[in-house]
Amino acid sequence: MVAGARLALEAGWNIRGSDLPLYPPTSEMVKALGVPVATEYAAANLDWDPDVVIIGNALSRGNPEVEAALERRLHIVSLPEWLKDVVLRRRRPIAICGTHGKTTTTALTAFLLDRAGAAPGFLIGGEPLDFPHSARLSDEGSPFVIEGDEYDTAFFDKRAKFLHYLPEIAVVTSIEFDHGDIYDDLAGIERAFRLMLRQLPQTGSLAICADSPEALALRPHAPCRTLTYGFAQNADFRGEIAHVASGLLSLRTWRHGKRWGEFRVPLTGRHNAQNALAALAVASIIGCAPDALRQAMPDFKGVRRRMEIFAEHNGITFVDDFAHHPTAIRETIAAARMRWPAARLWAIFEPRSNTTVTNRFQGELREAFAQADIIRIGPLHRAERLPEDQRLDRTTLTKDLQSAGRDAQAVDAIEEIVAGILEKTQTGDVVLFLSNGAFGDIFNRVKQALGSASE
Repeated sequence: MVAGARLALEAGWNIRGSDLPLYPPTSEMVKALGVPVATEYAAANLDWDPDVVIIGNALSRGNPEVEAALERRLHIVSLPEWLKDVVLRRRRPIAICGTHGKTTTTALTAFLLDRAGAAPGFLIGGEPLDFPHSARLSDEGSPFVIEGDEYDTAFFDKRAKFLHYLPEIAVVTSIEFDHGDIYDDLAGIERAFRLMLRQLPQTGSLAICADSPEALALRPHAPCRTLTYGFAQNADFRGEIAHVASGLLSLRTWRHGKRWGEFRVPLTGRHNAQNALAALAVASIIGCAPDALRQAMPDFKGVRRRMEIFAEHNGITFVDDFAHHPTAIRETIAAARMRWPAARLWAIFEPRSNTTVTNRFQGELREAFAQADIIRIGPLHRAERLPEDQRLDRTTLTKDLQSAGRDAQAVDAIEEIVAGILEKTQTGDVVLFLSNGAFGDIFNRVKQALGSASE
């Protein structure tokens, strides 16, 4: 929604907004918009009689502004619908889709295309560190890189967001079960992706990760040319990690069996190498020169809350990451192992997403934390909304991890987690926080506690 507001501002619209109190980085991004934002929902917020009311998918019936908009017969649309009609029809959409890696891949694709001179527009579902804002409009007819989410669109439109995005080029990074509040099973998610492919023109392109069997299964459903990418030997755009040093990995690439180039990628982990391959594959489809991409790649700064070091103290490194699905947790921990091979690794996890608060991933989460040395499982987010027999069983999870030789505990109070970190960390440790939300403001609490400990 913040990115959509940025695009509307650049297009010359007069913008106002409403939301509940926000946490960083979203609160900072909203402040940077420089538009009036109400911090509570009220019918009076619509008294200025806007031409269009864009309703985010977090809102539903009963919200006072939703009810007022319906009662007054205002023109309401979802953000994806507005983007389709106002932004995407006039440009060349590149939709970055998949269960994992969308935000980083979207940001990296936009960055590489920008450095290669393609002057793209973009909408990134996070705060990119290489651009002043999370969205940019660009000229009509130019590429527009957009994060394509399979989550639902709005309370009045339960289709996946990416069904609105009219891609000329689509990327599918992976397909796994997620969003248990929206989809009953993996088959439902796979169906949504197949429907997304129906938007692709015959002259378009599909790039799919050859390392994901579920993504690769989409290939027969594509109405256009396809390009597979990944580490698989039969991938059309194949990569190989040559070595890792000082937070950079060296990525060798081949396109249709011919050496395409070697790139110094300022990201760590196999999953991020796949994200880089996806971005390079798109750039190759667009026609960008490998030399320009090779020069640009090492300068990529990334996205906030994606393996972001937010504090360092007495030789201890504190890292924030958005990972919340078991696969993302496992790959993020593996990436931390790759970057800091000698470190004692802490994993501090907040079960927050609508799926990880349930017991749907009980076994998968046990495997996801297997490479961490010390694990702390924070309180379930909004646990009271779930029947007890459907909740993630943190006691069983920590006992299973303890049986595997890990120091694992379930902790209910954020203050207790912070105190335990201060008491037990030692020089050389890496403390990895994993959450797709505010985690009780634990990041600022850690910073404050470190400051107090230094006094």
